[in-house]
Amino acid sequence: MNIELTEKQYRYLLDLVYIGNWVMNSTRENDRIREYDQIESLIFSHCPHHGMKKLAERLDGEIIPSRAFADGGIHEVIEDYEDVTFYEILAEEMALRDMNGEPMTRENYAQLMERIDAYLDEFDEHGTDHISVDLGE
Repeated sequence: MNIELTEKQYRYLLDLVYIGNWVMNSTRENDRIREYDQIESLIFSHCPHHGMKKLAERLDGEIIPSRAFADGGIHEVIEDYEDVTFYEILAEEMALRDMNGEPMTRENYAQLMERIDAYLDEFDEHGTDHISVDLGE
């Protein structure tokens, strides 16, 4: 298979492949999904041919994203996504808890969304500063 990309599109593809592999493998430790690592290696192996040599390096005979790539801002993008996801999940879980764990239905959808939005507004304004947990000590 051949895919034609502009240099700019290829550069964006590097970000997408890195983020995708990060999502798939970053928490897996020794149980990594090797096929995703291999695709990442294949895509990054083309960097030198496209004037992007500094974005890939060889480690133990394998092409990987370079330290320059990893330190170049991609993790800030991942962290922004994680922050938004964290607050959205927390708001939904707290709203469900407020409704005694009832699953979302057509009948309670508006009420649940109102609670979620209220929590999201709180988190936007104060982060987690007003959250407390009773550890029962």
